Amino acid sequence: MDLLNTLVDKGLRRELPTREEALAVLATSDDELLDVVAAAGKVRRQWFGRRVKLNYLVNLKSGLCPEDCSYCSQRLGSKAGILKYTWLKPEEASKAAAAGVAGGAKRVCLVASGRGPTDRDVDRVTKTIEAIKEENEGVEVCACLGLLSDGQADRLRSAGADAYNHNLNTSEETYGAITTTHTYADRVETVQQAQAAGLSACSGLIAGMGESDKDLVDVVYALRDLDPDSVPVNFLIPFEGTPLAKEWNLTPQRCLRILAMVRFVCPDVEVRLAGGREVHLRSMQPLALHLVNSIFLGDYLTSEGQAGQADLDMIADAGFEVEGAGTTTLPRHRADALAGGCGSTSAAEPAGCGTQCSSGCGSHAAGGGCGPCGGHGEPEPVAAGAEEGVPAARTEPNGAARTDLVAVRRRGAGTDLAPNA
Repeated sequence: MDLLNTLVDKGLRRELPTREEALAVLATSDDELLDVVAAAGKVRRQWFGRRVKLNYLVNLKSGLCPEDCSYCSQRLGSKAGILKYTWLKPEEASKAAAAGVAGGAKRVCLVASGRGPTDRDVDRVTKTIEAIKEENEGVEVCACLGLLSDGQADRLRSAGADAYNHNLNTSEETYGAITTTHTYADRVETVQQAQAAGLSACSGLIAGMGESDKDLVDVVYALRDLDPDSVPVNFLIPFEGTPLAKEWNLTPQRCLRILAMVRFVCPDVEVRLAGGREVHLRSMQPLALHLVNSIFLGDYLTSEGQAGQADLDMIADAGFEVEGAGTTTLPRHRADALAGGCGSTSAAEPAGCGTQCSSGCGSHAAGGGCGPCGGHGEPEPVAAGAEEGVPAARTEPNGAARTDLVAVRRRGAGTDLAPNA
């Protein structure tokens, strides 16, 4: 297939595909799916071998968010029966993080619901970062606290944070239909603040909110221009009690095509398979490992994930290996750029994830993700199937959405039960 040969050649050279080529990946047929996975897998192996980086989420503060993100189970108006609690103490968060590290996680992602942290909140997180690093030598810490104010990224960096996650989630054109209490530009600015402070930027997307193929390509190209080190790809977990509860627009095949498109556009970036993989990829999760080089271990923020041991077995059975603490995740050209504190390419190279472009703390508020992720008000959600290229909602023969696939987290951080790590 000429398209795939072209995309492989470009990916191996860190040359960016055209938007038309990216759209063509999403438009491929199910008969061509294994060819698409194999082609993107060549690009993935060029830059990351067969390594899989494990990440572990710790939800520092759950629910009670003043933002109105339609996808989020933690939004103030959410009727989802999730765990709700205020800030974990540093020692509690450190204990939760240790469970993930013991399971093989190389990065711990500290997430808190809310519009953004106050200076007092940053103080809390600073103490938590220090506690985690004191108990877990060499672990990476990514913070995901929402919109940052001036100076807060510098304070987090000084406290030992390695990365900051803030997802763009969807295209700028459709962002206002998903969230009204902050803007797309607000999110871009926060990622740029993190980069300016020397933090490794992590920013990604949520698929399955009723967006068109064009929206998906637009947000991935926006991420390319923003140039994060990691790009988490979340698949909407349609929690009952949220405005997008009925948005069941994904099939395992479409999820794989989306991941392949992201890999082709961002060939040398840490692409992270984040929230919703168990719900939407299901038995086809192992195929996704040929496209991504990073996943979350165990549970997410407000939803259950696959058992941690099942994740490890899946990686081994698929012929991949867990990335060790002594291994640098990013290809050398990107790692060197990050170490230089610029987070971008040299003047001789164009910017963008296709050239030298973090999956970030990855996750989306709908069960995997990052703030701001909550709120009040009921913005009109993007209608599934409203635009060409959006598949029909996946339902059972009786027309009911598969709500049984969504399980609320009842263990780990914020509970007295052992985590699923």
